[in-house]
Amino acid sequence: MALSVKDRVFAAAEQISVERRPTVSTVRAAAGVSNADATRYLKEWTEEKHAAGGQVAATPPAILEQAARLAGAVWTEASSVANERHQAAEELWAREKKELNEEVAELVADLDVVTAEKESVTAELASQIEELKRQLAVNIEQLEQARAAQQEATSVATAATTRAAAAEARAEALQEAHDSLLARITPQQPSTGEEPEV
Repeated sequence: MALSVKDRVFAAAEQISVERRPTVSTVRAAAGVSNADATRYLKEWTEEKHAAGGQVAATPPAILEQAARLAGAVWTEASSVANERHQAAEELWAREKKELNEEVAELVADLDVVTAEKESVTAELASQIEELKRQLAVNIEQLEQARAAQQEATSVATAATTRAAAAEARAEALQEAHDSLLARITPQQPSTGEEPEV
C-alpha cells in the first residue's frame, strides 16, 4: 500500500534526524514531494516532536559507531548461521538426491528384469501356441485321413457284404442246381428189386 505524502515526509524527517536536523530541501529530496508539501508536513513533524518532549537530539557518533559494529557482528553471525544452514540443506539435498537416484536405479533394474522375464514368457507362450497350432493341424489332418479311411472301410465293408450276400445267393443257387442235377442223375430204386435198365 502506497504511503501518503504526509507519511513520506514524516518517514524522511525521522531518517534524516538520526544524523542531522532535517530541512525542507533534504526532506523534499528524500520523500520525493513538492516544496510546499515538504514545508507544511515538516512543520507538523517538528511541532509534534517539540510537543513530545523537546528538540530531536542527534545520535552521537560513538553510539553510531557502536551500532555499526553491533550490526556488523550481527550480520557476520547471521551470515555464518545462514551458511551453516545452507550447507546442511545442500548436504541433505545431496543425500536425498543420491538415495533417490539409487532407488530409481533399483526400480530401473527391476523393470529390466521384469521386462526380460515378460519377453521370455511371451516368447515361450508364443512358441507353445505355435506348437499347439502345428499339433492341431496334424490332428486335423489325421482326423480327415481317419474319416476318409473310415468311409473307405465302410464302402469296402458294404461292398464285401454285398458280395458276400451275392456269393451266398449264388452258393444257394448252385446248391439247388447241384441238388437238382444229383436228383436227375441218381437212379430211382425199383420197388421190385429188379436191376434197373442201363
